[in-house]
Amino acid sequence: MALFKSGNPALSENRFKDTVLDNVVNTDNAMTVRGTLNKFGFLFLMVMGAAFYSWKEFAGGGNVMPLILIGAFGGLGVAIVLIFKKEWSPYLAPAYALLEGLFVGAISAQYNYAFAAKAPNLIINAVGLTFGTAIAMYLLYSFGIIKATQKFKAIVMTATMGIAVFYLLTWVISFFGIDIAFLHEGSLMGIGFSLFVVAIAALNLILDFDMIENGAQLGAPKYMEWYGAFGLMVTIIWLYLEILRLLSKLSSRN
Repeated sequence: MALFKSGNPALSENRFKDTVLDNVVNTDNAMTVRGTLNKFGFLFLMVMGAAFYSWKEFAGGGNVMPLILIGAFGGLGVAIVLIFKKEWSPYLAPAYALLEGLFVGAISAQYNYAFAAKAPNLIINAVGLTFGTAIAMYLLYSFGIIKATQKFKAIVMTATMGIAVFYLLTWVISFFGIDIAFLHEGSLMGIGFSLFVVAIAALNLILDFDMIENGAQLGAPKYMEWYGAFGLMVTIIWLYLEILRLLSKLSSRN
């Protein structure tokens, strides 16, 4: 059980272990890797549909700030509830996908508008790099090139928590008029920081794949496929936003 961990707080050893202890399931009603990936595909389509709507609203001159706020805080609220109510995953995971789709679509539209002259393919490149990275991480994990060892997990989880704390602190101090310039500017330090965060987000995928595989081996109940798909979506969205930020910094240097 010591290996059953993920850097993603939504996908942890105890989340899956508890469902195995609390539920007696047979092989026909147990979590599978294929089922989880299929449900991830469904959630992805929901994200894309909601993102298209908010993108269209921005393109039509509409005010997308309400969509950004609803998507960001609504998605956060649903995610928190879902973490503690795993059995609600079949219902809350799609809700999370729709809310995050609104947020991602609106943010992407704003980036696309801001960098239309310097980087007209910014969004396409960000999407392509995100899924290229995800596929690469999956292959590296599947072929055993990168293994989710205890040391690997400890390093990635520590770095992930450090990034989360740093982002939280920068958000808090922003209310006092203090801005961390390299978070937004295309300086060498800013680009280096973004590269680091992108790398950590990508490595979190290895932990997520490992967690899902172990969950299936432990015989977690079927609804945990939705939970696993939700957790994987959290990491993918984080990776996309960080890649988008990195590309925008690189474009601002042109």
